[in-house]
Amino acid sequence: MVVPVPEADALVVDAPPGVGAHVTVLSWFLAPADIDETAIAEVLAPFAAFDFELDRVEVFADGITWLHPEPSEPFAELTNAVWRRWPECPPYEGAHDDVVPHLTVAKTPIAVDAAFPIRCRATEVQLLEEGDDGVFRVRRAFPLQGVA
Repeated sequence: MVVPVPEADALVVDAPPGVGAHVTVLSWFLAPADIDETAIAEVLAPFAAFDFELDRVEVFADGITWLHPEPSEPFAELTNAVWRRWPECPPYEGAHDDVVPHLTVAKTPIAVDAAFPIRCRATEVQLLEEGDDGVFRVRRAFPLQGVA
């Protein structure tokens, strides 16, 4: 599940086929048949669309280049809400203790040629599904229409 960020599509170097710029809410490790879209809609219903900025470039210790969303808290709140509903699917497969909302640009350290800040608006959460051809597609989009 991701929040698409089309304002940054041109900056992303490494992404799976069919996946544009995004901030991940939660990577799914459930079989597609086990995903309850009604439950996802219920979890996301309270969340309203929100404005944010990509304000700087960062590099994780493992070399991944990413953009920092400000504010980051709404993304963390989305992740935590979904994780509470599906505790068997921890963020980052449980590899990290903290949720760090980010937009991955590249899997290696690179220079990012952009004028910061980049103003963005989060309007939906997309449930992506990988096809047999290895291309990801939007299985369902959940509009952020609630009152946060």
